[in-house]
Amino acid sequence: MSRVPKLTAAIFGAAIIGAAAGTAGAADPVKLRWASDHNGPPHPAAIAEVRFAEQVEKRIPGSKVQIFWAKSLYTVPQGLKALTQGNLEILTGQFGKTSSVEPLANVLLGAGKLTTVGAIDSVDKTETFKALADHFNKVHDVTIKGAGHLSMYMGAGAVKGRLVEPADFAGKKMRSMGPAENALLSALGANPQAMAFGDVPPALQTGVIDGLLTSLGGFNAVKEQAPYFTVAGLNGIVGDYYWFGVSNRWWNKLSKEQQDILTDIIKNDFIPFQRVINYCNDKRTLSKFITTDKKAPGIYVLDQEQASVIQKAEGGATNEWIKTKVDDKGDKLVDKFTAEAAALVKANPPGSHPLEKTDCSKYEPYFAKYAKGADLHKALSRK
Repeated sequence: MSRVPKLTAAIFGAAIIGAAAGTAGAADPVKLRWASDHNGPPHPAAIAEVRFAEQVEKRIPGSKVQIFWAKSLYTVPQGLKALTQGNLEILTGQFGKTSSVEPLANVLLGAGKLTTVGAIDSVDKTETFKALADHFNKVHDVTIKGAGHLSMYMGAGAVKGRLVEPADFAGKKMRSMGPAENALLSALGANPQAMAFGDVPPALQTGVIDGLLTSLGGFNAVKEQAPYFTVAGLNGIVGDYYWFGVSNRWWNKLSKEQQDILTDIIKNDFIPFQRVINYCNDKRTLSKFITTDKKAPGIYVLDQEQASVIQKAEGGATNEWIKTKVDDKGDKLVDKFTAEAAALVKANPPGSHPLEKTDCSKYEPYFAKYAKGADLHKALSRK
């Protein structure tokens, strides 16, 4: 008879030990805010950020991730300052938009540098990128966790007539994203007008501008006002690279368990997913609007010979402009990145990168989900 209570006690004790073991390694919940300057879903980068939030809340129960899109919390320059001060946890920062508060962020800019998928996808493997990350850590108290890219097919849209050769740009009032792109447009003979994308549609309609530099996603939003869109090969016009940074003041307060889980999600889930879904968004937009007729509306892709004419006309104008904004360290980094980009292009010829072998049909459910508005309110409510 005495064996029964002993056995019951042993089982009960084992259950308690097992339960304790199951929760001992569980991380405490985290609460964080993520700020981005792009729009919410169905923007592909926003879909990736929603996925990040879902993964954090799944793997660390009780956690809450708030996402603020379209500058609803901070612009990129404001966001960098907020990271430094510990008033923001994570930021999606575009390099060009960061340059007003950190001039060295300019050194990764420039047309016709990373011109293959593999080269673009390897931007964070360059010594230049590593030097920037080290600088951000020391000067801004921000750890850059990695890089992403939005559209690889940045291009030039026009209201009337297609922009193919430098002569087509001459005298045109063109919207640019920032000062670095102004240098390119000026070299092509255009009259650059830096403006936020929200101001672009009415400016096109009223004739304030004749065209714009933007991504495929941007073209999709203004295709009625500027139906003639030209892509000068991959990054023939400008690159669109983003950095993902965390506030050291916040990060250093986290436990090792919390840090390990967040790092794993960022490195092994969020960043790869963000790159794939942006790549697939490019492909689906191209397939829908591409044209081989220069006179027809839609997306016209210049061949290598045509794109080289644009690059030759640019003539290093962007690099020269960047060098006027940075110190000696930045001057050397401009040249270093130009050389590293050429090496990456050579090492990653077209068709050689795994990203180019992606079966994008697997990602259509994500686009369909937000295009139909399913769960969109839930995603936006994270704000």
